[in-house]
Formats: sequence, structure tokens, C-alpha cells
Amino acid sequence: MKKLVFASVMALASISLVYAPTLFAQDSDQIVIKDPAEFNAYQVATTQSDPAAVASALEGFLQAYPQSVVKKDVLGRLVYTYQTLGKADEALSAATRLLQVDPTNMKALYFSVAMKKSQCLKSGDAQVCDDAAALAQKGLAAPKAADPDGQKLAEGAAPIFHSAIAADDAVAKKDFKAAIAEYRTELMLYPLAVTAAPGPALADTLQLAEAYAKPGESRDLVQAVWFYARAWNFAPAAYKAQIAPKLEYWYKRYHGDLDGLDALKTAAAATLFKPDTFTIAPAPTPTDFAHKAVTENADLSKLNLEDKEFILANGVKEDADKLWAILKGQTTPVPGVVVEASATVIKLAVTHDAKDTKVADFIVNLKKPLDDKDIPVAGTEYKLQPAAELDATYATYTQIPATATTAARAEIELGEGFIQAEKKKPVAPTHKPAAGHHTAH
Repeated sequence: MKKLVFASVMALASISLVYAPTLFAQDSDQIVIKDPAEFNAYQVATTQSDPAAVASALEGFLQAYPQSVVKKDVLGRLVYTYQTLGKADEALSAATRLLQVDPTNMKALYFSVAMKKSQCLKSGDAQVCDDAAALAQKGLAAPKAADPDGQKLAEGAAPIFHSAIAADDAVAKKDFKAAIAEYRTELMLYPLAVTAAPGPALADTLQLAEAYAKPGESRDLVQAVWFYARAWNFAPAAYKAQIAPKLEYWYKRYHGDLDGLDALKTAAAATLFKPDTFTIAPAPTPTDFAHKAVTENADLSKLNLEDKEFILANGVKEDADKLWAILKGQTTPVPGVVVEASATVIKLAVTHDAKDTKVADFIVNLKKPLDDKDIPVAGTEYKLQPAAELDATYATYTQIPATATTAARAEIELGEGFIQAEKKKPVAPTHKPAAGHHTAH
């Protein structure tokens, strides 16, 4: 399954950091620049018409007057100007400097948290995730503004703060129970109409679905499919194709088939949170579901790899052995993510649960040892042709029972493994003119 990028792509869509310039006249209620040269430099910097010139002049002003009484204002203008120019790194640098001067500046906190949260989701860097969460906690704990505009800004920033804390819980700490609580708190802060439009609320609806689907005590597949359906309903067309397989997989995993999925989609379109009155009948037990798959499929060899692994993991011995009798000795592609590899063995996570827990469920023993330079690193993904493909022959399998934090799985060992190189499109031959043929001039 392709990694969902919906949330990280959309997370910055709503960032709008508008900085209202302050007038610096000689007024007792306003800041006064007493040094004429400093005042003139400030005036020149803030009256430029070209944003790039403004940014350069403001940086020059800070170099010349690092302790200016208007330093906070200048840094605020820099954040806005760099954002206008599309220079995210420079804007984040300016916001960081502004927080050094004014640690509870809500605009700087909002922008910094939004940018670092986006980086957290894209990179998975624990330190970046922790930084975003720490700044978010500062924002939530900041003293309440006295003016209506400040209060409005704090209220508008609160959802992104909870979102950043949730991202840190999910990505860095793997504490999905805490992530779920933060995402739910965040989504409650949005008007219902906002949660049905592209933006952070819809992106985090999808993240909430992902958190509910993770293995562990917080897993709740009814809630997971509800929020997958909610995200699917309102996602831009380009993202529906990424969400639909997840929705269908987990719905079928819980319910047993896709009956009732359309009703779920309709219900999830009407409201953000699942009403207590809406229920989904659970599927039979995994063992019963495996038995149904074995008895109702005339050709078990045509099942997809995940369904085969599910039967081998959960079926009674008779059902698992019936499938294994068909598979053993057969060669199959093994699309999955490398967990560990050596010159002779590649261990891969193939199913959703295996990928989530980074546990190898397919072990491929290679026909020929790989050169050191060809040994795949952890995280390498093998797909089906025309991409590079890993093929191997079924050898043995072992059922590994479920635990409190992991689902039952089958550890499948294969032999005679080999890597098929990526197929390239044929290049049309170049036709050379026959001997003696001359082109016209």
C-alpha cells in the first residue's frame, strides 16, 4: 500500500499569517525610535514596494541595530515578507528569532508549529516532532490576550497546536491513544463546515483514522473506518484513490465483506463524529473468516498475497494446510518493505499490520548471494513489474498467535529468491539513411 501523503500535502493549505504593520509616530502610547539614523533606516526598510527588497532591508536593519526597540516588529514583518516570497525556511528562521524576543508571540508560535508539524509528518524526525509539540504546548499555555484580535488569533491557532501534539504522539512516540485524544480535541474546535473542506481539519480526519487503525489497545476499527469514510467523502479527487483501499481493507477486515459500506459513507458525510446509534456488525472471528475464504474461493491461488497470509495466520490447521498445499513450491512475487537484509536473506513486511509494526512476515532466502553494493537497506520497497521485483518460492510457514499488541500473523519462509531488475520501456530504433541517400539542402 502506498504511503498516504494527503495530510502532509494539505497541512499548509490554511496557513495565513497576516502581519498588520504598526505605525511609529511620535506618540506617547506608541514605541518611539529616538535615533534619527535608526528611524530613517526603519522607514526605508518598511516603505519598499518589492517584498524581496523589504526582506533585504529588514535584515540589514537588524544587523545594524540588533537591540532596536522595534526589533519585535521588524522580525514580525520578516516572517510575513518571507512567507509572501514563498521562502519557508527563512520565514521559520525569522519566527524563531521573534520567539527569542517574544516567547509567547502567537503569530510566531502558530507559524513555527505549522511548519515544524509539516516537517515532522514528511520526515518522521523525532526531534522535529518534539520541537513542534513543545512550541504547541507553549501556545496553548500562553496568557490569554486582552484584546479581541489577540483572542481570535489564539482561538484560531489552538487546533494546529493540538494537531502538532497529536503528530508528535503518533509519529515520534507511537502513543496512538494520546494521538487520538489530541486529534479529537482538535477537530472539535472546528466548525462542521470547515471539516468538510480541504485543509488541516480534513487532513487530520485522515490522520485520526490512521491512528485508530494502528495495532495496540487503542485500535478501534469501527472508528477507523468512520473517519476514513469521512475523509474519503470530502477529499479532492486525486486523493480518493489513496484513501479508498484503506477504507475498504479495514471495513472488510472488521465486517467481513463490503456490504453496508455505502451506508457508512453516507452517514459519515453528514457528521464528523460517529453517532452512538450508528453500528457496524462485526465479521466472524478471524478463524471463521479464514474458513469462509477457503471454502468460498474455487481457486485459492488467485487470492491476493495479504489474503493468503491471513488464512495461513488465522485458519485452523485443515484450512491453512489446504492453502499451503497449493502454494508450496510455487514461485511468487513478494511486494513489501525490507525490514532487514543480508547478502543471502531479505526479510520483508508485506501485510498492513507487518508494515505498521515493522515486523517481517515474509523471509526470502536468495538463490545467489548479493554483492555488498546490492544489499537493500531497511525501508526499501519491492513492487510488481515493471518496477524492480523480488520473486521467490514458497518453502515453509509458521503460525504466530496474536498478542495484546499484535495481530496473529504467519511467518512465511521462501527459497530460491531472486531480484528481477526494473523493466525499461523499449526504445524505438533509429533509422539511418541508406548508403548513397542524400537529404535535400
